[in-house]
Amino acid sequence: MESRFTYGKIFLLSFGFLGGSVIWGVYNAFVPIFLFQKFGLAPAMIGFFMSLDNIAALFIQPAVGAWSDRLRTPLGRRLPFILVGAPISALAFGFIPLAAVLPLFVACTSTLLLSAALWRTPAVALMPDVTPSAYRSQANGIINFMGGIGAILAYVIGGMLYKLNPSFPFWLGSVLVLLSALILFFFIKEPTEYEHSEEQPSVFASLRSELKSEDKSALRLFLAILFWFIGYSALESFFTLYAQNYLGINAGDGATLLSTFIVFFVLFAIPSGWIAAKIGRRITITMGLVMVMLAMLFLYLFPPDVLLTGLGALPVVGIPLVEGGAPMLTIAGLLLIFGGIGWAFVNINSLPMVVDLTGAARVGTYTGLYYLFSTLAAIVGPNVNGWAIKLSGDNYNIIMLIAPFFMFVAMLLMLGVKRGEAQIIQG
Repeated sequence: MESRFTYGKIFLLSFGFLGGSVIWGVYNAFVPIFLFQKFGLAPAMIGFFMSLDNIAALFIQPAVGAWSDRLRTPLGRRLPFILVGAPISALAFGFIPLAAVLPLFVACTSTLLLSAALWRTPAVALMPDVTPSAYRSQANGIINFMGGIGAILAYVIGGMLYKLNPSFPFWLGSVLVLLSALILFFFIKEPTEYEHSEEQPSVFASLRSELKSEDKSALRLFLAILFWFIGYSALESFFTLYAQNYLGINAGDGATLLSTFIVFFVLFAIPSGWIAAKIGRRITITMGLVMVMLAMLFLYLFPPDVLLTGLGALPVVGIPLVEGGAPMLTIAGLLLIFGGIGWAFVNINSLPMVVDLTGAARVGTYTGLYYLFSTLAAIVGPNVNGWAIKLSGDNYNIIMLIAPFFMFVAMLLMLGVKRGEAQIIQG
């Protein structure tokens, strides 16, 4: 029996993503500072340390997703992972800023990474569990909107709290994760009836099955996810260096400029789900890939003086073009706004497509496959883009050419995807 869709239920469910988003925002912002200032690690070691979360996720999250499909408890099949993993994550996260020696610091961060990998996939799989197929894009839009709010809290509120005491943003994240777990426990009821299947294959058995299938829709979709996240990693990992070395602005203004992309991704998270419900997920994702490609190509083609042309005042996410000047919307900012909207079209609708490749019995397994390919891209992408910069003679503008190439390959793959659209509710 499929659950009834209500916006209120999805907003409650999305608090789990808000808490997790705050934790990772604070982690990415301040853990490198501790590693450098408190423990004196070299940049190369810091970079490796900061990749450990993706490595842990790559090996743990897909397997946990499949495990959660097979689990049967009075609380459901997803909540036990959340109720065990979230408190451990909160406790370990809260102790990170208190660790005075490196071994203790590593113990805290390792506990966080392992426990977070334990509950993230089941938390994500809860959305399709409690949401009918026809509404999953809209629900994922709401969830990503709340996740974006969490990221903004991490960087804005977390930054202010860090100035008061470096421990405060970590404790904020811990409290929000605990609160999120309690909200899920008290207000989200998992389905009590499951699709029965004689066989519950593992993640890799499911992937092998899709590889052998005559319909290659799943394989095309998973490869598209891999390629578009490799392309996206160019912005995520190298934009501030691109801004500093190519545009000629400081890293702080580069981060502010990139925030236009993130803000408009968040603003269009919910509308992108509505659009996909009207015109289809594959078409919406393809449109989004074209938008992101065009934004990056124009960033590559236009010289810095054109990209930094002021178009008008823009508070908060604008950048000053002269010292002490008012924040301005630039052509680069306009392109990033366009790209952020396109990225919402892509990112919001990809997970709903993946889980609608299968039935309710294997939602966790296919959620794990989604994270397998997106996490692999998060590991491979920065290295691909980093080598491209090095081989081009430290030309940071090259990432705005390499990234659209991966987006273009993803778009070609999407043209062959025939499954994954919302399933119409009968009756």
